[in-house]
Amino acid sequence: MDAYTSEKLGKLLEIRHQAGSAPTGQLNERISREFMHTPYAAGRLEGSATTAEKLVVDFRGLDCFTYLDYVEAVRKSTDRDSFIHNLIQTRYQDTEVNFVKRRHFFTDWAHAGHPLTDDLTAQLSSDSVTVTKHLNQQANGNLYLPGLPLVEREITYIPSTSIDEQLLSRLQTGDYIGIYTDLPGLDVTHTGLFVRTAAGPVLRNASSKKMQRQVMDAPFMEYVQHIPGIVVLRTRQDDQAPGQPAAAQNEAPAAPDPAPVQG
Repeated sequence: MDAYTSEKLGKLLEIRHQAGSAPTGQLNERISREFMHTPYAAGRLEGSATTAEKLVVDFRGLDCFTYLDYVEAVRKSTDRDSFIHNLIQTRYQDTEVNFVKRRHFFTDWAHAGHPLTDDLTAQLSSDSVTVTKHLNQQANGNLYLPGLPLVEREITYIPSTSIDEQLLSRLQTGDYIGIYTDLPGLDVTHTGLFVRTAAGPVLRNASSKKMQRQVMDAPFMEYVQHIPGIVVLRTRQDDQAPGQPAAAQNEAPAAPDPAPVQG
């Protein structure tokens, strides 16, 4: 952890402390907002089937998935030690810092090891579609990530043509959104958070698009017009039984970022 990351972590933990017992979605929004305009950076994690895994904490640049890692871990934490524990629990199955145990796929958060979230996709829309995928296997039979086993998993998504005002009313600020892909061997190709703002709902995400490449808010309905569909995960409460949806929160639109970036 470098000096920049250490200092920012201290500020994030103070913000988390000040927020007290605010609803989970509001906490996710407040913490994720602190990363706005952070540069996009891929490949920051260290480890492979042949290289020892290292626990990386680096706020200088984020990809779409490490962004969610840090938001989820900070929300659960009270100090630096608990943050490290919660980051390991978020990023790895069985709290084991190991490449094979890393949650490489978005739906691992709901379907691998001790679940962090509930997959509410099917409950949110009667138009949801379920397909069986062999995660990590490309169309030609090769592996996306050598050294990882294939995982057969049913992936449920809501087609973009079925994302309407009724569905929006069922989404909550702080929900984790995966951008579903038809590609064999993958569940999603991008992730972000659903956030209600005074200007309308947005996908808060670490964008890799050439003219953006930073954490930003993208108008949600515009974004989803050009994708196959979405997968929706919602953070599980500590006292929540597995499979039981989190209680609806009293949501207020989040305050827009002082200098919102649209794209």
